[in-house]
Amino acid sequence: MKIGILSDTHDRLPAIDAAIAEFLRREAGAMIHAGDIVAPFAARRLLAWKSPLYVIYGNNDGERKGLRDKLPQIQDGPLAIELGGRRIVVHHDPHEVQPSVARDAEVVITGHTHEPVIEVRAGRLYINPGECGGWVSGRCTVAVLDTDGPSAEIIELKPC
Repeated sequence: MKIGILSDTHDRLPAIDAAIAEFLRREAGAMIHAGDIVAPFAARRLLAWKSPLYVIYGNNDGERKGLRDKLPQIQDGPLAIELGGRRIVVHHDPHEVQPSVARDAEVVITGHTHEPVIEVRAGRLYINPGECGGWVSGRCTVAVLDTDGPSAEIIELKPC
């Protein structure tokens, strides 16, 4: 199963649209947003995704009620899910992932740092898709997880 992963969209609508288009092109069966959508008008863009959507709050998601009105499934991390036969934990800030939470996961997904990362630590695949919004680095990046490996790829989008 392929899973589209994005984080730190920070209201950049063209980047959100480009991410969804890329995930559709790659036939992703689910999408995970690892926090910092920021405003409800941007959350509404995520509703274009018709397959399963998993979303957590980030540190810049201050308008929580408005975000929940658009995305009732949004919650604080860590979020533990199973997709494609893999145990996945999603948390916005990688520094807040507790070892006891990571221990039960095969894949750990974070955001917050705006830096794309794919690495294996202690037998777990860690993925940070970087910043979809591109405001800090000037690069709009997302990731695609293939649960068959598991393996992942960072993809640079072109609205930036």
